[in-house]
Parts: sequence; structure tokens; C-alpha cells
Amino acid sequence: MSSGAELTSQEYITHHLANLKVGEGFMAVHLDSIGWSIFMGLVFITIFRSVAKKATPGVPGKLQCAIEMIVGFVDESVKSTFHGKNALIAPLSLTIFVWVLLMNAMDWVPVDLIPHLIHWVTGMPLADIYMKPVPTADPNITFGLALGVFILIIYYSIKVKGLGGFMKELTTQPFGHWSLYPVNFILETVTMLARPLSLALRLFGNLYAGELIFLLIATIGLFQLPVHFLWAAFHLLVIPLQAFIFMMLTIVYLSLAHEDH
Repeated sequence: MSSGAELTSQEYITHHLANLKVGEGFMAVHLDSIGWSIFMGLVFITIFRSVAKKATPGVPGKLQCAIEMIVGFVDESVKSTFHGKNALIAPLSLTIFVWVLLMNAMDWVPVDLIPHLIHWVTGMPLADIYMKPVPTADPNITFGLALGVFILIIYYSIKVKGLGGFMKELTTQPFGHWSLYPVNFILETVTMLARPLSLALRLFGNLYAGELIFLLIATIGLFQLPVHFLWAAFHLLVIPLQAFIFMMLTIVYLSLAHEDH
């Protein structure tokens, strides 16, 4: 879809930022975000399972070498950051890093490519095709991921410290006097709620801004390709960095949840 005679630049950007959805308001379901996130998850599972089944102890192939580097990188990150004992943390961290990385990588797909493919296959008018292929540019996906992490934080906080220990942690810090326990509870509750909120908004904000700039670049016409490739090259840093930050903060938060002293 071009930004020429059919749509103005503003209409073009607004159209591309609209999700394919069913329902309205709070009950709306973004089919494109859910579909692409599931697809990227299946890509992750398929590739890693295939490499694990075909792995050899000798000289590894390029794909096996790349997977081993990713696994080793995540393993070292967990060992250096997580100080508890939990066999779930390393595979969880690997899943978060690779899955978020793959969802972020959809930002490299040219903004008009998928709509044009749908138009070519189905014959639908481009103006009727709504498709946002970057799941992490949708706050519903990032808040869903953050909510999953938050549930694990609460679960392990209670499991490791006990319900009484967890409540004591919320009420006795940072001020030790009993009269300030209500103040402590408010401060600690706000701090705990800020963790998933910051996780979700940081990832969403960076990817949404990146997608918006790609759309702005697409409206400049014939000169868009050099600028597009420059911005895409910059995203070689942004996309893996945001996946790494999400993973590391998850490890840190779960490590704090496992501290029982």
C-alpha cells in the first residue's frame, strides 16, 4: 500500500497501526498479534528441537553452533545473576530471550510486504487488510508476558519465604518501626507492581516507536530504501538488546523472590 493517491501519510500510518481484531473495547482480541506470537513460538520450538535431536559431539554445524552460543550465553547470564536453586529459571530465561527476540525481529519485515502478500493471495483490497506483524509492538502481548513473570514472582516469593515471610518482607522494609508498617506495605506494593509495568512498557515502547519510524520512512516515497536500511541496521542493536533486557530483569526479579533471608 503506497501513501500516494489512495491514502494520505496520516491515513497510511493509522491504517498500519490498526490491528486485525474481533470484538470492541476491552474485550477486543488482536488476532494478528496472537497469531504472530504463536507462530514465532512454534519457530523457536521447531528449530531448537531439531538441533537438539541432530546435535553431534564432534564439530558442530553452523546452526548447532549458533544455538549452542545462545544457550551458553543465557546459561552464563543465569549463573551470574540468579543466586537461588531452581531448575526452571534457565529454560524460562532461554524461552523468554529467544521468543521475544523472534517477535522483535518481525520489525525487520518491510511494513508493506505482508499486506501485499495477503492482497496477492486473496485479492482483498489493501485498504481492508489490517495486519500488525510485530507482536511486541502491541501492549497486550508485552503486558501478557510481564503478567506471567509477575505471577511467578508472587508464587516463588510465597513458596520460598512462606506467606508469613512474604508479608513480613512487604511490611518491615524499608522502615523497621512497627508504626510505619502500613507505609512500608504501600511502598513495597507499589515497587512490586512497578516491576511488571516497567517490563511491559519498556518492551512495548521501544518496538512501537521503531515500527512507527519505519512507517514514517515508508511515506517518503522513492528515497525510502536507503533510510529504511539505515534504520534497520540500527535495529540490529535494538531488537536483541530489548530481548536481553527483558530476560535479565526477569532473572533479577525471580532471584529477589528466592531470597529467604
